[in-house]
Amino acid sequence: MGRPVITSGLRTGYHLVRSGLFRYGGGDPERAHEAMIGWLGRLPATTRATVRAPVDVAGIRFPNRVGLAAGMDKDGTAAAAWTRFGFGFAELGTVTALPQPGNPKPRIFRAVASQGIVNRMGFNNHGAGALAETLRAKGVARGNRALGIPLGISIGKSKVTPLEGAVDDYLTSLRALAPLADYVAVNVSSPNTPGLRALQSARELAQLLSALTSEAAALSPRPVPIFVKLAPDLVGDDFAETMAAINHSAVAGVIATNTTLARDGLAPSDRGLVDEPGGLSGRPLTRRALEFVEAVAGATDRPVMGVGGIMSPADGARMFGAGATLLQIYTGFIYEGPALVRGLNELEGNP
Repeated sequence: MGRPVITSGLRTGYHLVRSGLFRYGGGDPERAHEAMIGWLGRLPATTRATVRAPVDVAGIRFPNRVGLAAGMDKDGTAAAAWTRFGFGFAELGTVTALPQPGNPKPRIFRAVASQGIVNRMGFNNHGAGALAETLRAKGVARGNRALGIPLGISIGKSKVTPLEGAVDDYLTSLRALAPLADYVAVNVSSPNTPGLRALQSARELAQLLSALTSEAAALSPRPVPIFVKLAPDLVGDDFAETMAAINHSAVAGVIATNTTLARDGLAPSDRGLVDEPGGLSGRPLTRRALEFVEAVAGATDRPVMGVGGIMSPADGARMFGAGATLLQIYTGFIYEGPALVRGLNELEGNP
């Protein structure tokens, strides 16, 4: 049986499972998500990674180029499960220095006809310290591949921390998690924490990245690589100035993109979500994310993780063509399941 047949069978089987997941809890996406993560968290760990087109990026050996994006497994509950789905790495979080409940519910909405999701979760998580304890209990330490694949950890600003205290807030999370993460992602681009995106501006970002990279160097003679995650809504002079700040910093790379505040590309039956606050991901983001990755890759020599609107292997191929070195998926995994991971790993000409 050939690989395309297996992949097609995986897709068909997952769509049957997905129909049940989408009905679970009266159709509440967050309840379904929590149930899925809880179930995955009970699976035993494995170190059998899918090795396909391995690559060294920022001093990290990735067994393949397809990763799980942040947001799926905020608190590391299912950290041991992601290797089983064929991912070459997984990014946990986003976590904050202080535990926080996130925004009021409901806060996540499916745009099924559009293959999209609108969320305003607001960094709901148990805190950086709790994630550190969870990972240590699973035997994780930086570089030891205890769960089979590299683990990135996304950190963000606690909601109650004012912007003028953001640097110390991020530093608290970095100190807790640097011994455990293969890389750290600095999330300054979520639209769901008031004022957070102001940290993308050149002056604020330069200060934050300087503090984080300096602290990483102080914590270890082999500093943990730091990536910065940008929003696709960053344009014009703001984009140019932000990229200049990144290029003058010691960060290892860029993650492009986060969700968008735009509502382009929604199907007519999903237009009721136009006025729903939050970030939009999935198929409506595909074109915008691709264009943004191409712009970022053209503005820096740092490696770029391409994420946003990757719903098919063809989308992944275009991301590689736009300059991405690694891929991450989230909404595509929800809609297409493990078949998408496999299909992306089977891309002809996967660099």
